[in-house]
Amino acid sequence: MAPPENRSLAAKMQRGEPTFGATFYTGSTVAIEAAGNWGLDFAFIDAEHTPVNVDSHLEKLVMASLLAGIAPLVRVRGTNEWDIRKSLEFGATGVIVPQVGTADQARAIVRAAKFPPVGRRGGDASCRAAGFAGPGFQWSRYMEHENATRLVIPMAESYEFFDNIDAILEVEGIDVINFGPADYSISRRISIDYSMAHPEVEERLAELVEKCHARGIKVMAPCIPPVAENVTALRKRGVDMIIMGNDVMFLNEGCRRAREAIDTAAKTA
Repeated sequence: MAPPENRSLAAKMQRGEPTFGATFYTGSTVAIEAAGNWGLDFAFIDAEHTPVNVDSHLEKLVMASLLAGIAPLVRVRGTNEWDIRKSLEFGATGVIVPQVGTADQARAIVRAAKFPPVGRRGGDASCRAAGFAGPGFQWSRYMEHENATRLVIPMAESYEFFDNIDAILEVEGIDVINFGPADYSISRRISIDYSMAHPEVEERLAELVEKCHARGIKVMAPCIPPVAENVTALRKRGVDMIIMGNDVMFLNEGCRRAREAIDTAAKTA
């Protein structure tokens, strides 16, 4: 039996269609399954800012994504090759790596995520991605499939990335760049605004899209607030993969509405 995987995200990307996802901070399989029910394309599972580690907890989140039909993309803690390799061996469709600022860092990510001849990823057949070396397993087919289908997604979220953008984007094996407007703004000590209204942030996104698309690399960015006009604006800017908020945001929004209803009812009682 072939290992479980999500192929719909890659198919949409290959056709040039926009794809949509959400970030998951709570570590809840329920949140990911609910997102799958509503037809989102990818689950951005965060292991950088949360208690989620690259262990059996993350494995459950990846499996929940695959069972819900939503592609699991794991944001690891950094360029640690063990985190990258284990996330992919758990069955993740791709890895998102934060705070990339140099071509050497980008090469380290590819080295950890891709088998030779592209990288130097270590291998073991006793993992989910390899189908646990079940019937018909072949090393060559497994490695070729992993190299062709697992997404490598560095993050552009600092001025250092843009200082070295051309060298970074020339690294073979990068599939997508995720733009992080908040951390970019922090690095430049300018106003922090996920809506990307600051002129400098708009310029950096435009530069990223232009240079990535010239090399066949996709661009991911957040849509905050996640409303139709912002989706349209991001599509016009050339963003390929759009992050429609996160599970904590959705909880806050629901609780805000509940509080408003309580307060309104109290005034009319």
